Amino acid sequence: MSVQDSAFRGFANPVDPSPAELRAWAYEPDSVPLHTMPKDWDLLVSGDRLITTLFDLAMDRSCPARRFALHCLYIYAADGIRTKFQAHPKRRLRKLVEQAERQGDEQMAIWAHNTRMLQARPELFDYRDWCEGGLVRQARRLG
Repeated sequence: MSVQDSAFRGFANPVDPSPAELRAWAYEPDSVPLHTMPKDWDLLVSGDRLITTLFDLAMDRSCPARRFALHCLYIYAADGIRTKFQAHPKRRLRKLVEQAERQGDEQMAIWAHNTRMLQARPELFDYRDWCEGGLVRQARRLG
């Protein structure tokens, strides 16, 4: 039995999961329900170390935790833009946005559009939309 064939058994440290653990959980999210995770877990994992993994998960239409990954992308984008890229590199966010525009489906295209809109007009930031999942639950293009 390979490592991929075995069931996900949890995080060694849920506050600081590895990319492999996050990916494994994302394909078996019921193995460790979100409500059992540390408070603000979405904010904790939405950093530079895991953003590539989260992006890949959000791009995968078959990923059971895709909405969670997309939610984390909104947090990451808002955090970078609102801190004038002190929190996250501008270049990394730009590359993710460009890749979402080129290869993503409608949900990813909306995320890319909204990220560009927030960068152009920071007053569009609304905590509920960007950090509490509003733009994932009710997908819409900001104007």
